[in-house]
Amino acid sequence: MPRPLAFALPGSLDAVTGGTIYDRHLVDALRGLGHPVTVIELPTGYPFPTGTDRAATRAALATVPPDTPLIVDGLALGSFDAATLDAIRAPLVGMVHHPLADETGLDPTTAARLATSETAALARAAHVLVPSPFTARTLTTRFAVSPERITVALPGFPPPDPVHVPTDPPLILSVGLLAPRKGHNMLIDALALIADLPWQAVIAGADHDADHARKLRTHAAPLGPRLSLPGLVPPDALRDLWRRAHVFALASRYEGYGLVLSEATLHGLPTVACATGAIPDTLPPGAGTLVPPDDAPAFAAALRRLLTDPAHHAACAAAARAAARTLPRWSDTAARVATTLAAL
Repeated sequence: MPRPLAFALPGSLDAVTGGTIYDRHLVDALRGLGHPVTVIELPTGYPFPTGTDRAATRAALATVPPDTPLIVDGLALGSFDAATLDAIRAPLVGMVHHPLADETGLDPTTAARLATSETAALARAAHVLVPSPFTARTLTTRFAVSPERITVALPGFPPPDPVHVPTDPPLILSVGLLAPRKGHNMLIDALALIADLPWQAVIAGADHDADHARKLRTHAAPLGPRLSLPGLVPPDALRDLWRRAHVFALASRYEGYGLVLSEATLHGLPTVACATGAIPDTLPPGAGTLVPPDDAPAFAAALRRLLTDPAHHAACAAAARAAARTLPRWSDTAARVATTLAAL
């Protein structure tokens, strides 16, 4: 029987990040199954909240009734203090996309502090939802979360998109926030190593870190107009980029799942990515090439082969199209989550 649920996250469900896109689709799919879901927008200061942020969070979460499961996005949950956790009367469920301490660029002291607070918060959770088996293993081995308290809720996807509009020169597409963890600087280095080939490239993603985004555009300037960093791209324009792309490139230094990898699969795109985090679990076998993180020459070599070896490109594209037909739908994800919550 459908039951009321609450879902809390920093900021708006309309934000364009992989984690928030997952949250938004999950909320919509749970509602589609008949569950009334109340969305609670927490302050945007997480994971580094002010005292005012914490007070507002305690007040908001204390209103959730004790018989209503409360899902809290890990971006906030991992930095909750004891007073915030004590204010929650509802069954607490964590939604952990990836550990806060694994974000690229944190100093060791901050990373250790976040790991400690996230371990304490997860210990208070009745259950934890994760988007990938990799994140489940991480929480078990490093954050003392027992496997029976974890449910892997793989993200869902629409049907494959069969439309492909070839472009000349071929388009190399990357999609992701302009943030250090996404490794765009290494991708730019790799593109410079194949400047002798005909290609055009777009790195589409919001300026999550303004200073880092400025440095990326400066770094990309020597490649001229063949490489574009347009910032946040509207949905229709992004769909057009997916359909025109010849290769997908993801140079991330860490992913808790990597929604864009499956997006590339839906469009039948051969992919070059880094063998880190959940990426080896997410990229279908045969659909592309994995190289070590921060290895620009290896990344460039993999791109070069996809651009110059039509048979290899075709084989990778065929593997991606075959895998796309097996991806779950969001209704599957919501049904799995609903079954878990029903047992709380």
